[in-house]
Amino acid sequence: MDSRQLRYFIAVYEQRNLSRAADQANVAQSALSHHIGNLEAEFSTPLFERKPRGMEPTAAGERLYEHARIILRAMAAAEREIKEGGSAIAGDISIGMANSGMKAIGVPLMRTVLTKYPNLKLSLTESLSGATLLHLMSSEVDLALVYNPPSEKDLIAEPVLEEQMFCVGTAKLIGKTGAPITLEEVAQLPLILLRQGLSARALLDDPVPLKRLEANAIMHLNSTSGMIGALTAGLGCTIATTHFVSEPLKAGKLVVREVIEPKLIRTLYLCRLRNRPMTYVMEEMRRLIVALIAEEVGRGAWDATLHA
Repeated sequence: MDSRQLRYFIAVYEQRNLSRAADQANVAQSALSHHIGNLEAEFSTPLFERKPRGMEPTAAGERLYEHARIILRAMAAAEREIKEGGSAIAGDISIGMANSGMKAIGVPLMRTVLTKYPNLKLSLTESLSGATLLHLMSSEVDLALVYNPPSEKDLIAEPVLEEQMFCVGTAKLIGKTGAPITLEEVAQLPLILLRQGLSARALLDDPVPLKRLEANAIMHLNSTSGMIGALTAGLGCTIATTHFVSEPLKAGKLVVREVIEPKLIRTLYLCRLRNRPMTYVMEEMRRLIVALIAEEVGRGAWDATLHA
């Protein structure tokens, strides 16, 4: 059964006559009769009673007529949506961002939506990376920028960029030198890290050095502002990107040292749920987010490497 057969069936049902139905459908009467016969063979039941004065629908024909009209209307609506739906971006979209993502592209994203997509209602949620992932998994947001998400069958995670992690603290605590520092040496320092669990995954791609650092941490925080305050106060040091501490770095309140043996990297992913179909709005916002990130990295505002 296909849409053409359904259209032919409807023509016969409404005209009650093969000749008139053939004229309406612009098809040969023999071809029309052949398609009706194929439908009846497929359903294993007569759809019409052939009478001297025309075609009388059976009970099965009556039921098929109701379904056929609904099916053809739905197909026509689908065709219109596919052809015309992408011409105007409208509706609601909710996006979750780890703090670094919001800091880098939050304002450009809001500005672009307000100027370019007046019929789009944007909702932005900023949180630690682990909390952002939870918002996505509970369907509170449609798209999420998350660091190092776990491998989940329900999650589609697209790598966007990679960032190098540094040892960050006051010069008095980690030394004024710009020389590299080994992971083992970092582990001996008074470390302040993000709260253990999903949020801690945002620090590193590799869980082995992460566990080493967590074992020696003197404090775990669940606040970016609290982290910056603790670092500038000299209460401890941490592992972070230069982007995360850009303001206190420029002010000379903090310094960074490259971590080696091993070099520490983390990856930012743009995530969505596998069971949620991609809409025109989601598709456009995904494109916009990736473009804004590329722009920030390209002009040097975000010290990172775009993922190939």
